[in-house]
Amino acid sequence: MTKESERPASDLPAASLQIRLGAMIYDALLLTGIAFVVSYAMLASLQWSYPLSPGRRLGLQAVLFVSVGIYLIICWTRAGQTLGMKAWRIKVIDADGRPPRTARAIARYVLAWHLWVPGLALAALFHYSTTSSLVMLAVGFAVLLMPALFDRQRRLLHDRWTCTRVARVP
Repeated sequence: MTKESERPASDLPAASLQIRLGAMIYDALLLTGIAFVVSYAMLASLQWSYPLSPGRRLGLQAVLFVSVGIYLIICWTRAGQTLGMKAWRIKVIDADGRPPRTARAIARYVLAWHLWVPGLALAALFHYSTTSSLVMLAVGFAVLLMPALFDRQRRLLHDRWTCTRVARVP
C-alpha cells in the first residue's frame, strides 16, 4: 500500500465542499486587498473621484475582473493552488492530475462566475436594498453549490465544464 504522499495526483481524494468554502473565504480576503490596490491605482492615476459615471464604473469593474482573473489563472496554472488553497491543502487539477493549462484556467475563471449570476441579475433587475441584494447573492451561490453534493468528485458546474477538479493534497 502506498503512502498518501506517493499517490499519483490523478488519484488524490476530492476536496469537500466545506474545505473549498474555507479556501474561498481566505482567497476572498486576499482578493479584497488586490481589488483595493488596483482600484486605488486606477482612480488615482486617472484622477477619477466618486460618484463615478456609468462608463467609468464599468471600466473600473472590467479592470478588477481582469486583475482578479490574472491572479487566479497564474496561481492555478503554476502550482494548481492559490494562497487560500495552499492553506487548506487543496489544488485544482485536470484529468491527468496536473494543474490546468492557461486556456482551461481562463475558462474555469470565467465559468466560475455562474455562481454569482442569479443573485447579481436579481439585484440588478429589481434594485432591492443592499441587505436584500446580499441575501439574494448568498442564496443563489448556495443553490449553485448543490451539484457538488451529488457529484462523487465534489465538482461544481465550472469544474465539470472545464474537466477540472479540486483535490486534497497531502
